Amino acid sequence: MRALVDEKIRHMPAAQRAQSWTGFDANFSEHLGAAGFIGMHWPEHYGGRSCPAIERYIVIEELLAAGAPVGAHWIADRQSGTHLINYANPSARNACLPGIASGKLFFCIGMSEPNSGSDLASISTRAVRVDGGWRIRGAKLWTTHVTRAHMMIALVRTSDADHARHQGLSQFLIDLSLPGITVNGITDQTGEKHFGEVFLDDVFVTDDCLIGTEGEGWQQVNDELSLERSGPERYLSSYRLIPEFLDTLQVDADDIGACTLGEIVAELWTLRQMSMSVAGQICNGADPSLEAAMVKDLGATFEQELPHRIQACLDGGEDNIRYAQLLPVLDYLLNAAPSFSLRGGTREILRGIIARGLGLR
Repeated sequence: MRALVDEKIRHMPAAQRAQSWTGFDANFSEHLGAAGFIGMHWPEHYGGRSCPAIERYIVIEELLAAGAPVGAHWIADRQSGTHLINYANPSARNACLPGIASGKLFFCIGMSEPNSGSDLASISTRAVRVDGGWRIRGAKLWTTHVTRAHMMIALVRTSDADHARHQGLSQFLIDLSLPGITVNGITDQTGEKHFGEVFLDDVFVTDDCLIGTEGEGWQQVNDELSLERSGPERYLSSYRLIPEFLDTLQVDADDIGACTLGEIVAELWTLRQMSMSVAGQICNGADPSLEAAMVKDLGATFEQELPHRIQACLDGGEDNIRYAQLLPVLDYLLNAAPSFSLRGGTREILRGIIARGLGLR
């Protein structure tokens, strides 16, 4: 993996590497797929290698530490493909999984909506049964890489929930090239269009696009979110700052900078141990939803604070040549970091999950 990364991104600027798992490069994803590094833990007949899931963890940790542009295939490899294996019918699996494993088929997540945010139980996008399938009408927001994705797994309402908001929800596999779909990219603080909105105007999908069981979408989406919240990307999004900061300290390290680096590394190592524990539980068939929420919340806090902690250590000579590599990375992450506590569930939602899991509410 290190040899492949060195060959493909050796000359990539540090600021570009700082984009971590939002960096989009379809060509790089295709190279990874050809080398067998996407869908590694899936069965071989779906394009995988039947590896233990922990081997995928090792690979993605190497990719993120290097700042490789993995955004194109990221969602499909991290959760969509595994979710299809767990819940989709054979025709959907056979249609999608080999393309994902090859690094050529990209997915996005259709969960959040306008006026609902992280409160997924309040979504209003609705699917109505018709002859041969379903008609879907509604909108999704905060959809990462929706302008470049080919497919979306969407959570929608298929029946009224009465007083139980979490009932009557289902998941569908939606081809984003279907008639009736409008996609708009949204420019964020970094100047990029990492996410966007998608409108579904009576979009017809066939019966085999229903994922899992009708009405059981809430449990399914929580299983999917466990995959989304537990990986090393939840503490490595700002990682590129650490080696760049280390390089500046090797020129002239003061006590404050050295102590700050020590604290950062200690926290990073602790988060890594927690994240690997969650990965181990998933490998053993457990449901670490509570632990994954903890890692995501603590990891997002660490990622958001990291640029500010390093910025505070600069001696005011920001025009100094020794900051030439550090400052573009710092500038990018100061703009990107506010989003880190939104994706995968806001801090408030996660802490509610944690409190319930601990019996505190």
